[in-house]
Amino acid sequence: MSNVRWSIVVRDDVDKALRAYLGRRGTKKGDLSQFVEEAVQARLFELTVQDVKQRNREYSQDEILEAIDEALANG
Repeated sequence: MSNVRWSIVVRDDVDKALRAYLGRRGTKKGDLSQFVEEAVQARLFELTVQDVKQRNREYSQDEILEAIDEALANG
């Protein structure tokens, strides 16, 4: 998997807080990038979960569990 370089802008206080946090942990090269990547992945997961929950609101829990059971039985 290849890497992509981003140019992002954040508030000064956010930059200072993050760099201070990483500094307390003994920052190594790449730690800032790894932190941002993990934060983006976590946020994308959270948004995906919210989307699925919103999409499934029209169904009862019993209907959802029945669909899961059926998918597992056929899978």
